Amino acid sequence: MLELRKFVAPEFVFGAGSFDLVGRYARNFGGKRVMVVADQGIIDAGWCAQVVANLAEEDIDCRIFSAISQNPRAEEVMAGAAFYAENNCDVLVAVGGGSVMDCAKGIGIAATNHRNIVEFEGIDKVPVPGPPLICIPTTAGTSADVSQFAIISNPARHCKIAIISKTTVPDVALIDPAVTLTMGSYLTACTGMDALVHAIEAYVSTAHSPLIDLHALEAIRLISTYLPAVMEQPDNLELRGWVMLGSLEAGLAFSNASLGAVHAMAHSLGGLFDLAHGECNAILLEPVIAYNFPQAANRYHKIGEALGLELHNHSPREVEAAILNKIRRLREKIGIHSTLAQRGVTCADITGLARNALQDPCMVTNPRMPNRQDIEKIYEKAL
Repeated sequence: MLELRKFVAPEFVFGAGSFDLVGRYARNFGGKRVMVVADQGIIDAGWCAQVVANLAEEDIDCRIFSAISQNPRAEEVMAGAAFYAENNCDVLVAVGGGSVMDCAKGIGIAATNHRNIVEFEGIDKVPVPGPPLICIPTTAGTSADVSQFAIISNPARHCKIAIISKTTVPDVALIDPAVTLTMGSYLTACTGMDALVHAIEAYVSTAHSPLIDLHALEAIRLISTYLPAVMEQPDNLELRGWVMLGSLEAGLAFSNASLGAVHAMAHSLGGLFDLAHGECNAILLEPVIAYNFPQAANRYHKIGEALGLELHNHSPREVEAAILNKIRRLREKIGIHSTLAQRGVTCADITGLARNALQDPCMVTNPRMPNRQDIEKIYEKAL
């Protein structure tokens, strides 16, 4: 209970209309020429144009950088850092999902420290903070807008690297549920499952604390309750608001407790196959829980209750079965049916995937420390 823990969070504004504050915050940060980071989907949806208009109302010039993949690559980050310098920018605004926000974090780090982004892999390896960063999340899942994490693909090593540092925490997050209304159905499902995994892994993390537990359990309750409802009523802003709040709480939890084997293994998959991160998490969650359960049965019992299960007088084996069944039904209800094999993963890939997963910093706080054979078996179950 009294074990030493720190809790890091940015300033954030949550609720309808927060999106429109971007110009005011950019002005408060002294911005004269803002670099707006967005992908083509966000540009097509019209959100980027709204950011530009809000900045113009404050007489702030801007430049748009959109050369970003769904899993941002190191060379894209470096191209963005060069773009930032060439255009004499002084503030970063990221409007998009986790890929956009992670890329913007990387751009800031590289632009300020004048080194290749891959050199900052690991924990607390960033000596100088980046320029002011304003994040506007357009998905309810990644929580990159409040986290200490930046995940970047390193094509040279066919893996994703994790940069974990309080210097990557944005200066402000403007979290407006209305922005998620333009998300497609499958993206809504995958990002929602990403948020659920954030909360579950934070709660069973070896770095958990009472404050983190509050956010993690509430996130589990909110997401498991409202994500299926959003899938049925995608235009219901109130429902999307509850999922967005769950994503925020999950982000506050995992940013401070870190994650576990699901994310470590998903990062390995994303680095090698360029797969959607949330989908990978959804596929891996059940076999990882089954592996971890003996080491953290009491914690998973609380997770089961947050999922809405009645577990009084149930044996540990019954609790495990009920949780796995609940997650399976939730995943299927929101339309995530894929296996890793259906996404092109084969048995021949598993050894390399396991090797990279074991090197991921997220594995450090998994409640049960696996060896390579353990990770290989989990991947096999997810095929």
